[in-house]
Amino acid sequence: MRTYDGVPVDAGELQSDAQNQMQASRKASWIERLFRELEIPGEIKTPSGEVIRCVSGQPLFRIIFHREDLLRRPHDELALGQAYVAGAIDIEGDMLALLDVRSRLSEAFRVRPWLRFVFNLFVTSPTRVNKDAVGYHYTLGDDFYLTFIDNRYRFYSHCLFHSDEETVEEAAEHKLESMFEALELRPGMRLLDIGAGWGGVFEYCSPRGVDVTSLTLVKDSQAYVNALLREKKLTGRVLVQDFLKYRPEEPYDAIVIYGVIEHIPYYRQFFARAWECLKPGGKIYIDASATKEKYSMSQFTRQYTWHGTHTFMCLQDVIQEALFHGFQIVEVKEETHDYELTMLHWAQRFDRHHDKIAARWSEELYRAFRIFLWGGCHALRNDDLQAYHIVARRSPSAGPRPGRRRRFSSFLRQIA
Repeated sequence: MRTYDGVPVDAGELQSDAQNQMQASRKASWIERLFRELEIPGEIKTPSGEVIRCVSGQPLFRIIFHREDLLRRPHDELALGQAYVAGAIDIEGDMLALLDVRSRLSEAFRVRPWLRFVFNLFVTSPTRVNKDAVGYHYTLGDDFYLTFIDNRYRFYSHCLFHSDEETVEEAAEHKLESMFEALELRPGMRLLDIGAGWGGVFEYCSPRGVDVTSLTLVKDSQAYVNALLREKKLTGRVLVQDFLKYRPEEPYDAIVIYGVIEHIPYYRQFFARAWECLKPGGKIYIDASATKEKYSMSQFTRQYTWHGTHTFMCLQDVIQEALFHGFQIVEVKEETHDYELTMLHWAQRFDRHHDKIAARWSEELYRAFRIFLWGGCHALRNDDLQAYHIVARRSPSAGPRPGRRRRFSSFLRQIA
């Protein structure tokens, strides 16, 4: 079926205009072919106004191209994402169905972003990299994030659903229940919260008698949490401090770090600091989104969402460094579906606030974040991303952290 601006055209008109149609079809053929291979019913609207139905059936989406050059040859994921953010492409309909095509798109290697990431990872100090990256992503103002995250505890990391029908607010409370129980928190205990966010840990733990100290790199977060403490008459303190440089006056009974491990891919340094910050027998609760290969991330995400050395958690590497640094692994739980549901709620809420977000923060920012939220939900649904929580206990010994000599001698013993 072919239409122009949604108006059906009869057979005679199509025949008389066959040359133009054939040209338009050739231009759209590369993306048509992708959708046909995946058997996804959708529509493509060309700059001339022609609408091409890719697969029979009720269309799930429509991609509207405003530039001819985008139809002339295949483009990789980053180029199409850039075109959408810039307004050269519009998308209507089911974003998750449309994102099924991502697995078929190539990703051209670009040297400059790769060199920047390597330089930040191996040359620039972790404290400076974290400060710059967090400053880019987390300083849009509280009102921006509060348009889509839960309104009870305001988590910008995954919540835990007891059923798919629960609200994200109910799931946020389950997240805190899980942490509180796993860390065996009791009145009078001291808890270090790495990443203050919008004060959810304070709001749950302080009324239960736990003394919370929270670290953040964002002054907006410190101001928000301090106002929350005054308003709710909660105890505790929030410090603008990088965890990798934090030296407490005395160790804590427990540590919680929600999502922030994704900003700290330096696991060896992280667990060295965590061991120093915990009492013997104290526990740490870590949760995060994860990938099976460390540093795996799309170029679009690195350009538009997470700058610096942001890296999804690599579960096997985290567990290895925890063991090497004197921690006993108490629990590992997979929570991928919970993160998928969390991001689905976020994406739907974000879309409902389009007009407000575009007017206040720009249409481009709205589009970039929209791809981040829907794309994250899709990646979790398709196992391109995973999510876990880990609970570990600090042992009295600092652990057998092996250097190169020890690694080599252990290797020789194993093969002898």
